[in-house]
Amino acid sequence: MEQKKRSLQAITARVLFIAAIMCIWEYVAKSGMMGRNSALIFPSLEAIGFAFIKNFTSGFAGASLWIYIGNSMKLLFEGLLIGIVLAFVLSGLSMMSSIFYDICNLVISVCDLLPGVALLPVVIIIFGVKPGVIVFLVVHAVLWPMARNVLDGFLAIPNIYIEAGMNMGLKGASLLFGVYLPAATSYIVSGLKVGWARAWRGLISAEMIFGVASCPGIGLFINQMRTNMNNAEMYATLIVIIIIGLLVQYGVLSTIEKCTVKKWGISK
Repeated sequence: MEQKKRSLQAITARVLFIAAIMCIWEYVAKSGMMGRNSALIFPSLEAIGFAFIKNFTSGFAGASLWIYIGNSMKLLFEGLLIGIVLAFVLSGLSMMSSIFYDICNLVISVCDLLPGVALLPVVIIIFGVKPGVIVFLVVHAVLWPMARNVLDGFLAIPNIYIEAGMNMGLKGASLLFGVYLPAATSYIVSGLKVGWARAWRGLISAEMIFGVASCPGIGLFINQMRTNMNNAEMYATLIVIIIIGLLVQYGVLSTIEKCTVKKWGISK
C-alpha cells in the first residue's frame, strides 16, 4: 500500500512539474517579452505541436524524421553492442590476469577522461567522414564507463563467494560466468545506464558536428532545422530525443533492473 502511494505521489509530482514548465513556456511565448524575435526564440506549444507532426510527415527535403531516427538508432545499437562486448571482455581478462588488470585499469582511467567530441578531429583525419566514425565514438562513450562499473562490481564481490566457487571446481572462465558475473549484476546494470546515456549524448553531438550525408541522423536533422531557422521543428526534435531516451531508460533498462537485481533482492 505504501509503495503504491509513493508511486502515485511521484507520478503526480512529475506531471505537475511538466505542466508548470509548459505553462511558463506558453506565457513567455504569448507575452512577447523577448521582443519581436519572441515567436522565433519561444514558439508557442501549438506551433511546436504542429511541427512535431510535420517532422514525421513531410520532414526535411522530402525525408521524414523516421528515416533520421532509424539511421541514428542503427549506428547507436551497433556501437552499444560492440562497446558492451568489449567491456565484458576487458573486465573478464582483467580478473584472470593481474598484469592485464594493471594495464587495463590504466587504459580505462586515461580513456574515460577523453570526451568523444575531442577525439572527433583525429578520427576524421584517420578514417574520413563516414558512418563508422560515429559508431567508433559511441563505442568510446560506452566502453570505458561500462568496463569501470563491471570491474568495480567484480572487485566488490566478497571473497567467500569466490572461494565457494573455487571449492566447487570453478576456475578461469567458469568462475567468471558462475560467480563474478551473477554477483556483479547490480554494477553491470548501473554501467548499462551510464553507458547508454553517454552513448546517446555522444551520438547526437557527433551527428550535429558533422552530419554524414549517406546516413543522416537526428543530430543532423536538428542542425538543418537550426540552419533554416525552423525553431519550432528544432524544439519538436529535442522532444523526440527526450522521448527516445526515456523509453530506453524506463522501458528497457528499468525492466532489466526489475527482472534481475530488484527481483533477486540485490537492490531496492
